[in-house]
Amino acid sequence: MEHSTQPIKALASRYQLAFLGLTLAVALAACSQGPDKTSADNTSVKSAQNALTLTQWLDEQYETELQFSPIELTFLGREERNDEIDVFTYDAFAEELAWKTASVAKMQELFDPEQLTKDELLSYDLWSYQLERMQESEPFFYDGLVFDQMNGVQNFVPTFLINFHRVENADDMTAYIERVKAVKLRMQEAIANAVKGAEKGVISPSFALDGTIAQAQSIITGKPFDSNAENDSDLWADMRQEVQTLLEAGTIDALAAEQLTAQAKDALINHLQPAYEDIIQWAENQKDRAPDVSTGVGSQPGGGAYYAYRLRSQTITDLTADEIHQIGLDEVARLRKDMEAIKDQVGFDGSLSAFFEHVRDGEWNYYPNTDEGRQAYIDDATAAIDGIKAELPNYFGLLPQADLIVKRVEPFRERDGAAQHYYPGTPDGSRPGIYYAHLSDMTAMPKNQLEVIAYHEGLPGHHMQISIAQELEEVPQFRTQARFTAYSEGWGLYSEYLAKEIPGTYLDPYQDFGRLTGEIWRAIRLVVDTGLHAKGWTEQEAINYFAANSPEPLESITSEIQRYIVMPGQATTYKIGMLKILELREKAKKELGKDFDIRAFHDVILGGGALPLPLLERKVLRWITETQQ
Repeated sequence: MEHSTQPIKALASRYQLAFLGLTLAVALAACSQGPDKTSADNTSVKSAQNALTLTQWLDEQYETELQFSPIELTFLGREERNDEIDVFTYDAFAEELAWKTASVAKMQELFDPEQLTKDELLSYDLWSYQLERMQESEPFFYDGLVFDQMNGVQNFVPTFLINFHRVENADDMTAYIERVKAVKLRMQEAIANAVKGAEKGVISPSFALDGTIAQAQSIITGKPFDSNAENDSDLWADMRQEVQTLLEAGTIDALAAEQLTAQAKDALINHLQPAYEDIIQWAENQKDRAPDVSTGVGSQPGGGAYYAYRLRSQTITDLTADEIHQIGLDEVARLRKDMEAIKDQVGFDGSLSAFFEHVRDGEWNYYPNTDEGRQAYIDDATAAIDGIKAELPNYFGLLPQADLIVKRVEPFRERDGAAQHYYPGTPDGSRPGIYYAHLSDMTAMPKNQLEVIAYHEGLPGHHMQISIAQELEEVPQFRTQARFTAYSEGWGLYSEYLAKEIPGTYLDPYQDFGRLTGEIWRAIRLVVDTGLHAKGWTEQEAINYFAANSPEPLESITSEIQRYIVMPGQATTYKIGMLKILELREKAKKELGKDFDIRAFHDVILGGGALPLPLLERKVLRWITETQQ
C-alpha cells in the first residue's frame, strides 16, 4: 500500500486527512483465543432498553454510520444509494462528527467497561478512539490540499466509478449515470474547500497544480468530449462497455441500450466536463501563488500545529518530529551496513554510492519500456505472489480466501515513477483485491525491487491483511473496516522483512538488495518527511538526501518527495509501525521462549482488526500473559 487508496466513509473529511493515503479499508480477524471473561457471570452488560450485546449494538451503530457515505457502501459491494457521491462540505463532516459524539456517549451510558469481555472492551475502546480522531481532525479540515497529483478528488472520482461501481442491470447503469451527473456539485464543493484553505494560507506547490491539471485534462480528453477524437475517454469507454455488456447478456434491449448510452453521453458532456474545466481553471489561477521553491507545511500559517497533528494521527504515537527524524537517521545508518554486505557478496569493487549507481543505471535491472516489458512485469509479480502462497500456512493460522490480481494503473491516473498500491476487494469476494502498478515508464521500475513490492502489496502484505479483516465474522463489523495507517503500513513493511524468513524468496542477492532498498526507503522517509515539514528542507535537499542513501531511480525519488510534500506525516507510518511489530515480536520471543509460535503471533497481530498501536500492544501483551498461564 505504498499509496494505498482506501474506502472512505465521509469523503468530505477523509480526503482532507490524507485521503487515499489514510489507508485503504483496513481491518482484520478475530483473536485466535476465545474471549476472556472478566465479569462474574461471564456475560456482557446488556442494555435494559433493547437487550443487545455490545457487538450487536455496535453493528447497528455501524449501519447508521455507513449511511453517511454512499461511496463506502459501494466499496463494500453494497447496492443502496449507488446513485450518490459523498458530500464534500465541512457541514457534512460536522454532521457525522455530531452523530459519532452522540453514539459514543450512548455507548458509555449503556455499557459498563468493567463488565465487558476483553475483546468487547477492545471494540468499546476502538469506537471511542475513532471519535477522538475525528474530534482532533476538526480544526484542520481546511489545512490539507484538496487537489494534488497524488490523491486529489479529481483523480479519485473517476477511479472509483470505473473500478468500483458495479453494473449488473439497467438500474445500476442509471445509478452510474446519476453519479456522473452528481460530480458537478461535488467538485464545486471541493473547489470551495480549496478556496477556504487558500484563504487560511494553504499553498499548492507547482507540481501539485500541474499534476491536477494534467489528470483533469486527461479525464475529459477523447470522445465524447471531443467528437473528432480518435479514442474514447476512459469514462466513456467504461460506460459504453457496461451498456454493451448488459445488451449482450439480454438484460436490456436495443432501445434501452440506446437510451442509456445517450444519457451517459449527456451526463459526461453537460455535467462532468464543466466540473473538470472548473478544476483546471482553479489550478491555473493558483499558479501565481505557488512558491518558487517547494517545501513542507511548516512554512504555512499554523503549519507547525498541523504537522504535529498529522504525525499523531498517522503514527498513532506521541513521537515528536525530532524523535522521528533521529530514528530515521539511525535506521539509515544501520541499513547502509547491511547493503555494504550485499555489495561485497556480489563482488562489486567500489563504494556503496558507486554500487547504487550500478543498480540504478544498469540496463540489466529493467524490463523493456514496451508493452511486452509491462506484461512481463505483471507476470513476474504474479509469479512471486503465487510462489510465496504455498508457504504461508507454516507462518499463519489465519489465511485469506479472497482472490488477488495484478493490474496496470488506468492511463488517466498513471504517473511515471509513482509507487504501486493496493485496492481491497469486497467482503463477499465478488470483486478481487487489486495490486496496481504504474508502468508508463519501465525505466522507473527496477527488476530487483519487484519481489519485495509484490510481498508488500500482495502476500503476506496488504491483500492478506485486509482480506482476512473483511472475512471476519465474530467481531463488530466496524472493526473489519477500521483504518490505522501505522498498523496497515507497518504490517506491509514487516511483510517484506518476514518474507526473508520464508523459503524460496530473495534467492538472488540483488533481490535481497531490493528488499534492503525498500526498507531503507522507509527509513529515509522518516528523515525527509520531518526534514521537509519541521526543519525547513527544500524539495531539492530532500531529493539529494534520498539519492545519497538509495539506488532508487531518480524519477521515483522525485515522485516520492513530491508525495511527502502533499501528504505530510503519512510516509512516517511505515517504519514506525514495522518497528512496533518487531518490538512486540521480540518481546514475545523473549518471554515465551520455546513456547513462542510464529503462527500464533501473526494471528494475534492480524486477528483483532486494525488497531491503533497502543491497543495492538495491549492485545499482544495479553496474549503473552495468557500463553504463559
